[in-house]
Amino acid sequence: MSAIRKVPFFDYPRIYLDDKQELIEILEDVGSRGAYIMQKDLVEFEKKLANYTKTDYAIGVGNATDGLELAWLAIGLKKGDEVIISSHTMLATASAIITAGGTPVPVDIGEDNLIDVDAVANAITKNTVGISPTQLNGRTCDMESIMAIAVRNGLSVVEDAAQALGSKFKNQSAGTFGDAGSFSFFPAKVLGALGDGGGVVTNKKEIYEMVFQLHDHGRDTKGEVQSWGRNSRLDNLQAAILGKRFDRYENVIKRRRNIAKIYNERLSVLEEVKLPPAPIENGDHFDIYQNYELQAENRDALRNHLSNAGVGTIIQWSGKAVHQWEVLGFNTKLPKTEYFFERCFMLPMNMFISDEDIHYVCDSIINFYRK
Repeated sequence: MSAIRKVPFFDYPRIYLDDKQELIEILEDVGSRGAYIMQKDLVEFEKKLANYTKTDYAIGVGNATDGLELAWLAIGLKKGDEVIISSHTMLATASAIITAGGTPVPVDIGEDNLIDVDAVANAITKNTVGISPTQLNGRTCDMESIMAIAVRNGLSVVEDAAQALGSKFKNQSAGTFGDAGSFSFFPAKVLGALGDGGGVVTNKKEIYEMVFQLHDHGRDTKGEVQSWGRNSRLDNLQAAILGKRFDRYENVIKRRRNIAKIYNERLSVLEEVKLPPAPIENGDHFDIYQNYELQAENRDALRNHLSNAGVGTIIQWSGKAVHQWEVLGFNTKLPKTEYFFERCFMLPMNMFISDEDIHYVCDSIINFYRK
């Protein structure tokens, strides 16, 4: 075993420090123009986002949670309406439905740890109006099957694609299959800002127009008030930063897929761990690896071992699936999801770690099981 080295789960200061000069130049440019709210930088970024996802419309919003809520409000969600979600997701997927007036119905996961298609079909009731699949950890669900269920039952689909900008299923981008999709630009995301930020994409003009009004005090694109709204605009400085970082986004995805490849090649020798799918070039799924989430026997002892070796790991969302937050009124059992949360955790997956760091992490894990 090599000498102990520090491999933090995520090195937040480097988001700024690695691009310090570029960020100062962006601030100087935006500040000297007084271009703080809804200026050309935002318009240009929205165009880039729409072009990248091959959608007709994109709107920068305050965060991805707002994006989901605004999309459901634009669709017309009302009290008593049920929306099926995966329980393996951030609470925001559910809270957006709650704040939009509906009721989230969490269901179990499948073998790929994403929403189980059969569970979706079995959860439909007379009150079901929609599905909100989470494109989790940079992987897109089986959207062909989900959309078939939606079309067959007349359901709306809003994708929680917060972690999946650039992820594809059968060469179609996450966030673009249903009525709308919402992306996150939280600093630790694959495309991250220096604060909160989100984006909504859609191919439906009526949803675009309603989301636009809702995110800007009810005003339409001409500034005329058409409805009640709120303030959830993507800050223009953040848009300028995101626009610049978007220009090298493909290289970022390539690097993350290479990190995943090394993890997969090194750790696949262990029967004690279950790894996420390996990066495949020509399959149905193109994964961008927002996170590298695996399952492991004796997980807590392994995490303690890694911590002692200087390796940072996390268990997402305080180690609970959505349906396990009984204080919020959930009262259901989802055995596959619960088993997953007894074993899951995440390894470092970001642009700051070197190949040497990755091999050190792998050596540490192998040493734990082979000692």
